[in-house]
Amino acid sequence: MKKYLNTLFVTTQGAYLSKEGESVVVSVEREVRMRIPVHTLGGIVGFGNVMCSPFLMHHCAQNNVLISFLSENGRFLARVSGPVNGNVLLRRRQYRMADDPAECVRLAQSFLLGKAANARTVLMRAARDHGGKDGMEAVEQEADQIGGLMRGLQRDDDLDVVRGKEGDISRRYFSVFDRLITAQKEAFFFRERNRRPPLDNMNALLSFIYTLLAHDCTGALEAVGLDPQVGFLHRDRSGRPSLALDLMEEFRPFFADRLALSLVNLRQVQANGFKQTESGAVEMTDDTRKSLLVAYQKRKQEEMVHPFLNESAPLGLFFHLQALLLARYIRGDIDGYPPVIWK
Repeated sequence: MKKYLNTLFVTTQGAYLSKEGESVVVSVEREVRMRIPVHTLGGIVGFGNVMCSPFLMHHCAQNNVLISFLSENGRFLARVSGPVNGNVLLRRRQYRMADDPAECVRLAQSFLLGKAANARTVLMRAARDHGGKDGMEAVEQEADQIGGLMRGLQRDDDLDVVRGKEGDISRRYFSVFDRLITAQKEAFFFRERNRRPPLDNMNALLSFIYTLLAHDCTGALEAVGLDPQVGFLHRDRSGRPSLALDLMEEFRPFFADRLALSLVNLRQVQANGFKQTESGAVEMTDDTRKSLLVAYQKRKQEEMVHPFLNESAPLGLFFHLQALLLARYIRGDIDGYPPVIWK
């Protein structure tokens, strides 16, 4: 099985990354802060004014280490990657399937079944853990409604209808999301999903985690030879990693959303870790961003039994495992794509 590799997150403004032998060297104001062997890394993410030497970029490209550059607040700017891995026949097959409406429906259904099942489980677990509290009855009702949408989803054969169901699932899930926040309610609340820019603390937290998740899913797809830009559920759009967004759907509820809820409910992030700009956008402070990145890495290191492969693996490896299963389905090695169902 593929070894789980770490992601190097660099948030210090003015940091310079360079190559020294087989290691990444991080320097700030000409002072070396750390050295990390390249073979232990699966990716590098720089936030804001983080610079990287051409020699290191070339070395990372040769070793399949994806480098992403984001703004300080987590908005994607650019990425550096090496030649696409895998067989060109796999990508040609991917492109043909993306032009086939029936295949798009089949894969879109699989991605959404994973998302819906995991969203329902998140709600049901919250209702169980906080039973008797105000609002938990509504949480159970929406979980039941999502279950009904799941059953109907398997009968749909029109891609636009399937995409409409995705919107219904998200609306029902997020309509009760605020009830899952059990601490710091004055500072952390959820009224609706907003982004570009996020307008409240909870949305700022979610958007940042989703950006990290997109990076990991993009890297996993590139590693198995698939084109992250060509998806099945999400429409093609210039510069958008549509297939990475497809793959993310099943991970959003149990990986990203539960992480955000845990950080708030366990008071690992505080209200003073967020600030509102003149435009109304909400941003995280550097300390809060660092705390989130540490928590994200720890979440990836948690072990879970893969429901299809029946093997225990770190959650951070699941992105690669799902990308492999997707590639196997596209090649015709398995009859369907099995999404991760969290229990």
